[in-house]
Amino acid sequence: MADEDVQKTLEELSHDLHESKARLEEAQRIAHVGHYYWNLIANRVIWSEELYRIYGLSPQKGPIDMAMVRGMIHPEDREFVFRTAEESLQTEVRPDIEHRVVRPDGDVRTVHALGAVKRDASGRPYEIFGTVQDITDRKRAEDVLQRTQFYLREGERIAHIGSWAFNESGHYWSDELYKIYGLDPQNGAPTVEQYLNLIHPEDRPAMAKTIKLMQEQHCGHDLVERIVRPDGQLRYVRAVAIPVVENGVFKGFIGTTMDVTEQELLTQELRQQQAYLAEAQSLTHIGSWGCNFVTGENFHLSDETIRMHGFDPSEGVSPFERFFTTVHPEDRPTVRAALERALRTGTDYDIEYRICRADDGQIRFFRSIGHHKPSGEIGDYVGTTIDITERKHAEEAREKLRQLEADLAHMNRVNMMGELAAALAHEIKQPITAAVTNAGACLRFLQMERPDILEAREAASGTAGCATRAAEIIDRVRALFKKTAPQWEPVNINELIREIALLLQNEIRRHSVAVHLGLAENLPEVMADRVQLQQVLMNLMLNAIEAMQGVSAHLEINSQQTDDGQLLIAVSDTGLGLPTEKADQIFDAFFTTKPQGTGMGLAISRSIVESHGGRLWASSNSGRGATFRFTLPYEESQRT
Repeated sequence: MADEDVQKTLEELSHDLHESKARLEEAQRIAHVGHYYWNLIANRVIWSEELYRIYGLSPQKGPIDMAMVRGMIHPEDREFVFRTAEESLQTEVRPDIEHRVVRPDGDVRTVHALGAVKRDASGRPYEIFGTVQDITDRKRAEDVLQRTQFYLREGERIAHIGSWAFNESGHYWSDELYKIYGLDPQNGAPTVEQYLNLIHPEDRPAMAKTIKLMQEQHCGHDLVERIVRPDGQLRYVRAVAIPVVENGVFKGFIGTTMDVTEQELLTQELRQQQAYLAEAQSLTHIGSWGCNFVTGENFHLSDETIRMHGFDPSEGVSPFERFFTTVHPEDRPTVRAALERALRTGTDYDIEYRICRADDGQIRFFRSIGHHKPSGEIGDYVGTTIDITERKHAEEAREKLRQLEADLAHMNRVNMMGELAAALAHEIKQPITAAVTNAGACLRFLQMERPDILEAREAASGTAGCATRAAEIIDRVRALFKKTAPQWEPVNINELIREIALLLQNEIRRHSVAVHLGLAENLPEVMADRVQLQQVLMNLMLNAIEAMQGVSAHLEINSQQTDDGQLLIAVSDTGLGLPTEKADQIFDAFFTTKPQGTGMGLAISRSIVESHGGRLWASSNSGRGATFRFTLPYEESQRT
């Protein structure tokens, strides 16, 4: 053969080889199957391009790094994979492993690896050839199928519904169906004769006829029957069967069976409850009804409704107009207008009117409440009619009682004015005192040889702030005693503490008080009335400053978050402490230990804290002084 022919043959073989390799790679890509060669002597591994892709790597030439491959095997599967591979080298068993790999991007894939071990004449393994298939989608589909089957079984178990099928291949009963009939699944589905033996003797002939009709005419059924379990227990079941027809050919039956014993018992109980309801309506003179005001049809009237209008319940349901004729002539226009308005707007109604009983002409007062049924026909209403005659007869007595209550309320308001005056006197004194102090400081800064304008401006600004606060306190104290709703807003408690400490700076300096703020970071906001909380903090801090006159003064304010959804604020001083014998009275209105005090500050502060859902209390320190603590809820549910 000439060299040219040999060269041509080699080129054709090379071309065919490349083409076969390309087809192989394409087939592997479509099937998600890669292959590898592992030279055990040289410990050299070669991967196909698809295997690189399965592992989420870029194809490369040359051997693969087995240390990297080991690291990509899921940690929970790693030991099992290499142990199985090692065992296959020691035995004649071919490697067949399912395991997970973790790609560099974090994606977890499931693969199925098959291998063949090549051995030399002495039986020593020298090479492994294998394939690796990405079966992630199949495994996920299997998981979905298993979950679906589990949900189906659980759904049948919870609803007490069993499923079954009957075709040329045989019978199928679900696990729940065996439980319903009290049978052992190990014995398989019962025959027709065995099934009929489970039917209650009184229902058995009818069921046998139904089964025969199904077999002859290929028709289904939906019926309730009684069964007697092997343990003798009686149960009610609802059996539904439908024929399966494919391309016009009958294939068999499928169906469901539901245990409806509880529903049957509930139906019996419902009948009993209806009897109790009828008796209750008779005792309370409350009737129920259902009517279509357009057609005039009464589709439901309780016996008590009929009796209340002076009719005989044994006559059955009468038209609406017959009942409308019992309405007092003077009230008919009002009643008819109310009904027409309800029909026109499609809304409910609640009216009171008089009737003249049909049997004896006695005048009674009724209250009728009608509810429109959007899902029903136009004009469909259901409702109740209440005999309120006794209530109407008692209105004069109640009117006298209302007058007495109004007089008592007037007296309470007169007494409230005294409390309001005391509260205002105490609360306004604080900002006015602070304003006077700031004004005095402003004058001193201006009267200096070289006036300090910046300090004077700050003192004047504090004076204006105190005056504004006095006006706000008047509004808030009035609102407090009038029980009006506070102005809720999100409040940062730490900012509020710093604000009050800055507002009282002149008082703190004047009394040489050392202040320490121990405020926890990142506290949640509370929904609160900001001015009322300012009122509480200012009152507690001023009380502490006044209690430390003449002693080494240290004021400490701390804030923290508790485990039960609360913020805890503590104001501690080194003053004289709580009165020993009257510590439990300090929060009582008008109780005070100060010569010029009104005794309202702590009472108002506790009222404010409690209105915010919190608690205010006091305790003596182990050394000198006292600590006042209060809590505030920060959970949103507290203000919904």
